Amino acid sequence: MGDIDSFFVKYQSKFIMKIKNLLLPFIFIGLSTCSVLAQSKKVKHIVLVGFDGFGAYALLKADMPNLKKMMAEGTYSTHVRTVLPSSSAVNWASMLMGAGPTAHGYTEWDSKTPEIPSTVQTQNGMFPSLFNAVAAKDPKAKFAVVHSWEGIGYLIDRKVVQTVVGTKDDEEATLNTAVDIIKKDKPTITFVHFDQPDGVGHNIGHNTPEYYAELKHVDERIGKLKQAVEDAGIAKETIFVVAADHGGTGKGHGGKSLAEVEIPWVMTGPGVPKSKEIKGTVMIYDIAPTLTWLLRAPLDAAWRGQAIKAFQQ
Repeated sequence: MGDIDSFFVKYQSKFIMKIKNLLLPFIFIGLSTCSVLAQSKKVKHIVLVGFDGFGAYALLKADMPNLKKMMAEGTYSTHVRTVLPSSSAVNWASMLMGAGPTAHGYTEWDSKTPEIPSTVQTQNGMFPSLFNAVAAKDPKAKFAVVHSWEGIGYLIDRKVVQTVVGTKDDEEATLNTAVDIIKKDKPTITFVHFDQPDGVGHNIGHNTPEYYAELKHVDERIGKLKQAVEDAGIAKETIFVVAADHGGTGKGHGGKSLAEVEIPWVMTGPGVPKSKEIKGTVMIYDIAPTLTWLLRAPLDAAWRGQAIKAFQQ
């Protein structure tokens, strides 16, 4: 009987170890998921700041202490890809709508309505955006869009976004208006669009001394918007993102060079690791799903983008 008992004890131990090994990954997945959810619950506000024509090629060479401080305090990529053409409306739409041009339908630099019928439409007749997805979860959510270039206005569903302010290419008015809105209204999502450095890129040229001089002003605007979030008392519950629609080469863009199709993406906020560079593939249409996910809202089924979860610790 002693030998039989030893036999069963021996194989019972092996069986238990196998069960533990099989279950262990699922235990870690569960713990990891709880950790992510705990981090995400801190996020109550998103500030998304877009700079027209800010090519990723320029970031590391530029004198931008505020943005580089964000990189040190958060997560970033200097290789986010745009859609083609590497132009304005088609890419701002892709950023906000979580899909590419053959889905949302905006295909040109100055698209005002979809040139291709959108694959789906909301009850308001537009392709679903970041704002629609968050509003579906939280009907009381507040949204604000402040934009320098008038073309942004055609991409915004004004029946969902309560505050939309166009400043007719006045960068200082865009900045001051956005600062006031962040401080007073504390929106769930604030999207701020600036028309520079694209203007300098077109008039003088990309990758020129004048272009880098303009990036200093870009950086000052980032610093003032960050300070507005602090002054509003919401910094500890705000995801702050800097991105762009395209880069450029010479005095133009719209082509297929990396200088045109690679943009920067920098993000700080609760749960975002410090000094973490995303190495994998990130597309401009991944931005809306990421911000929607951080606000714990379901991603729209029509979106082709994915939430960028690689930044999570």
